Amino acid sequence: MPPDAPHILLVNPWIHDFAAYDFWAKPLGLLTLAAVLRRQGFLVTYIDCLDRFHPEAPAQNPTDRCGRGPYHKTRLPTPAVFSDVPRRYSRYGILPGWLEQDLAAGPRPDLILVGSMMTYWYPGVQETMSVLRRVYPDAPILLGGVYATLCPEHARSAVNPDRLLPGPMEESIAQIAGEMTGWPVRGAKSLEDLDVLPPPALDLQQTIGYVPLLTTRGCPYRCPYCASFLLEKRRLRRSVESVVEEIRRWHQDFQVIDFVFYDDALLLDAEVHAILLLTALAEAGLPVRFHTPNALHIRAVTEPLARLMHRAGFATLRLGLETAGRGQPRMEQKASEAEFHRAAAALRHAGFSSESIGVYLLAGLPGQSLEAVIASIEAVRQAGVRPIPAYYSPIPGTDLWPEARRCSRYDLDSDPLYTNNAVLPCWPVFSWPAVSKIKAAAGGPAN
Repeated sequence: MPPDAPHILLVNPWIHDFAAYDFWAKPLGLLTLAAVLRRQGFLVTYIDCLDRFHPEAPAQNPTDRCGRGPYHKTRLPTPAVFSDVPRRYSRYGILPGWLEQDLAAGPRPDLILVGSMMTYWYPGVQETMSVLRRVYPDAPILLGGVYATLCPEHARSAVNPDRLLPGPMEESIAQIAGEMTGWPVRGAKSLEDLDVLPPPALDLQQTIGYVPLLTTRGCPYRCPYCASFLLEKRRLRRSVESVVEEIRRWHQDFQVIDFVFYDDALLLDAEVHAILLLTALAEAGLPVRFHTPNALHIRAVTEPLARLMHRAGFATLRLGLETAGRGQPRMEQKASEAEFHRAAAALRHAGFSSESIGVYLLAGLPGQSLEAVIASIEAVRQAGVRPIPAYYSPIPGTDLWPEARRCSRYDLDSDPLYTNNAVLPCWPVFSWPAVSKIKAAAGGPAN
């Protein structure tokens, strides 16, 4: 690292919400940008406000066998806009004093890059930015990520970064940083070839409990509730060789056991990607586990593919059924109930336990009744696998957004806070008894 290299600090902000948990949640985009900048010769440091392994954290940090666990939690006043919601609101992540200590202990940054995830988590971004500006008032702050991409005008007014970075930034971040710091950078390579990207800079973390993997980008489906097509409009794939080599490196150099696929459409066109990848992983024989918290497409799950996934070391699977049973809102289905039952049977015959197969079911949709949610849960239980309620969050720009605006008891256009799925914004009222019935029918909280 040249001694005069500019210092770029990357920060993953706090979460302010009614509930949050580390279900394999890492800011993969931010850590990939860190790797891109580091490869261009910048001095790069990273602070994670959600760090479960911070040195000041309690010594016995609970973590399950797959690397997941709870964030440190601090009670906050509930936002006034949620006076109708009898739930506790909190900051999730490290204490503000720990952040200030970490900032003071590091080199003074020439540029700060802050990420953002859920749109309704922007209050955590606001608080993070206020600390950064207080400690380093002269450092320009750039804001990227999901919130910056989906709600750019709100982000400009509510967070007021020095520069907003909507959309994928791997091709342009080095050039932007070079212009703002005066540091010469080499020409950026086209993102059409994902293999040119360096592995995410996970080594900047305190502890690598698990590694997120992104082997493809984009999804050709346009599900009415999903923002995937807004965040990445292209469909791109990495080579099988690069993925296997990345897994091997993290396992051998950092003893990582758990790997988490972040792909939105991992099994799409399986014959040209997933089957080749799974075969290579099975042949590699590494003592690792794979997980798919993003829903797999049910129609792609055949008996041969299920057996191959089992051989390759997949331990936790999630399928995307959305709705099932009687009385559901009218919505184009990616898979029929018959196709779902065939996929569930194929996975169980391949050796996956009922508990390892989770099925996402949407709850809180516009016009959806509690009875319809329970019917979906029962339909999944009859297949011998695990139902997981996925509470609906309205997202601007998606096809379901206009109907969500009509049905919501809130003015969704006025504040992204109102889209928080924890408050069931598209149901007439928030009801703890209704939520309790859903959880009880599904068998309690799902990990």
